[in-house]
Amino acid sequence: MNQNNFYKDKICLVTGANSGIGYALSEELLNRGATVYMAGRNPEKVAKAAEQLAEQKDKVHTLVVDVTKQEQVQQAIEGTAAETGGLDMLFNNAGVGLTLPYENTTLESWQQLINTNLWSVIYGVHAAVPIMLKQGSGYIVNTSSIGGLVPVPFQSSYNCTKYAITGLTESLRYEYAEKGLHFSAICPAYVASEIYSKEPDGTVRQERKTPESAYPADKAASYVLGKIAEYKGIIIVPEEPYADLWKGYILGDQKVEEFISQLAHLRREAFETGGDFTAMPPLP
Repeated sequence: MNQNNFYKDKICLVTGANSGIGYALSEELLNRGATVYMAGRNPEKVAKAAEQLAEQKDKVHTLVVDVTKQEQVQQAIEGTAAETGGLDMLFNNAGVGLTLPYENTTLESWQQLINTNLWSVIYGVHAAVPIMLKQGSGYIVNTSSIGGLVPVPFQSSYNCTKYAITGLTESLRYEYAEKGLHFSAICPAYVASEIYSKEPDGTVRQERKTPESAYPADKAASYVLGKIAEYKGIIIVPEEPYADLWKGYILGDQKVEEFISQLAHLRREAFETGGDFTAMPPLP
């Protein structure tokens, strides 16, 4: 099947659609003929994001959803399915990041991170699976991270949520394959997004910039949708910096071990001296 035809006339719901990967996925889905429900917590931001796609306004809709609230996620998914007659694809994409020494990570930050990154995915899956089982088809795509495959230092709480998402997605992929349901986990390394400057509570830290090496979100979205159309489980954009680290980590490659240790040293030093915590050692 032509990859563009794979998405033609599909009903898709994307959370975290205001910017970054979520916005890029929404735009590319529209380009490939899908109808997209763009979900975001901030009414003004999600409306503005949708306006930027005004050329296809007949196929783009907005939903105001706080993904940390189960009832709002449930209502958005069930409401979309009721309005359109079904739900073909759910992209659980909303998320926030956190890079801090473990000893500086508060329990409040842990709770905010888990609520936004993990519970939102659980809520989405919980609401969508019954609908898709009744249909006999459906695709759920969860945004994880390279931090859901590799233990990135000073991101222990973030990694915790993303490892959980990867494991959940992979388990469900096999569990529901015979029922006509499909699951994929997107595992970006460095894709241009607001996640680098946003705290778990939504506060934006202007001094924290997206790394210059970050991969363009639109190119990432195009690649990811191509792999989803091939029913790939774990999806990593091969052109991203550091994308191959997980293979070496799994295989116990000493160079990768050294890279991660060097990264830990650089970040500890940066936090203790006020330096640049986004600095990375040379690729192994």
